[in-house]
Amino acid sequence: MDQVQKILEGDVRSLARLMSLIENGAAEAIPALKALYPHTGKAYIVGITGPPGCGKSTLTDRLTEAYRARGQTVGIVAVDPTSPFTGGAILGDRLRMQRHFLDQGVFIRSMATRGHLGGLARATNDVVDVLDAAGKAIIFIETVGVGQDEVDVVKAAHTSVVVMVPGLGDSVQTIKAGIMEIGDVFVVNKADRDGADRTVQDIEMALMMNPPGNAWAPRVCRTVATRGDGVADLVEAIEAHRQFAQDGDGRARKHRERTEHVLLELLRDRLARRALERAEANGSLEGLLDRVARRETDPYTAVEAILGKLGL
Repeated sequence: MDQVQKILEGDVRSLARLMSLIENGAAEAIPALKALYPHTGKAYIVGITGPPGCGKSTLTDRLTEAYRARGQTVGIVAVDPTSPFTGGAILGDRLRMQRHFLDQGVFIRSMATRGHLGGLARATNDVVDVLDAAGKAIIFIETVGVGQDEVDVVKAAHTSVVVMVPGLGDSVQTIKAGIMEIGDVFVVNKADRDGADRTVQDIEMALMMNPPGNAWAPRVCRTVATRGDGVADLVEAIEAHRQFAQDGDGRARKHRERTEHVLLELLRDRLARRALERAEANGSLEGLLDRVARRETDPYTAVEAILGKLGL
């Protein structure tokens, strides 16, 4: 397949074209994804999450600069909120990373969540696989930044970086259990602000309350991303976690967890789509909706009826 070969060679236009097909859910993307999959599994995936305004994009930009200085190619998947009018990404994190546009060793893709919860877009994992197959050594996934519940990134990344900032009011509210449990590295960005020391202390205290059993002790770094301060320490922390995972079975375990997540997400999506298509084709969906709305039946029985037509 000519397109697959071009992607394996890193052709930018072929990469962008396939990613657009993936985002749009086009069936034409599936043969290419199947052909590319045997070439994946080499990239190291770093997830970057945190609340809006914490500086995730600027930090990702600085990390890209640092890894490029090490001679490593970089892929960036920046997940943005969805435009209610076009369905596209409305923030366009690529605007914050303009200085990498002409760098052939960097590929940046903004994606819209399109209503998918958890901080990632539904097509994120497929896009990451395409970048992996194209030879990107490091892939950054920057989540949408919706708050305390965007924990899907831990299933997609080998190392999860949680970014926080001082001055968000009650700092305890920014370090809920879900976020604290997914972080391999924590970053207090904008550390030149008042309250940075308190935020670091709160994170360290919260980490002490994590259940025992994880041999990796998450690190807490301070950065001022706009100036590049502390980025070298952050890279060192990411690489330390990477080495920790490679020394044990962490990398293999993460690969399996990510594979399970991708497989189950794909299975749910396909089953739901097929069930709806079957119900819409024979006209039973509208009738079921009317019956549920009139309380003549319940949603559970309706779903069972739809699945029954699939033999499930």
